[in-house]
Amino acid sequence: MLRPADGIYGLQASLLKTLASPRRLELVHYLGENGPTEVRKLAEHFGSTQPAVSQHLSALRGVGIVEAVRDGREVRYQLADPEIVAACGAMRQVLIRRIARLGDMAASFSSQSPQAGVSEVAEHAR
Repeated sequence: MLRPADGIYGLQASLLKTLASPRRLELVHYLGENGPTEVRKLAEHFGSTQPAVSQHLSALRGVGIVEAVRDGREVRYQLADPEIVAACGAMRQVLIRRIARLGDMAASFSSQSPQAGVSEVAEHAR
């Protein structure tokens, strides 16, 4: 049975699936920092081809993250909602904290005797 919340979770999953690409995340952050930009400039900045960048932009546009704005003959892409940068930034901070915790854990293991570290790692794995 479908629940009312299933619709929004489905949309969120689709959006996150689209963002599950390092290049697309870079594009989002770039557009957030630099504003509307042409495909040519994006391709130059990322050292990529225009068709490759266009494919990424098309996927982002499909889930409503970016929109195309025509300016004469030029088409510039911009974020549909700048809050997406804040959302991605929040996730980045979660990951940075996780990496720091893992680093602290690794440092504590490496400061112990080699045998003690192995048994503790095995214990954590259970």
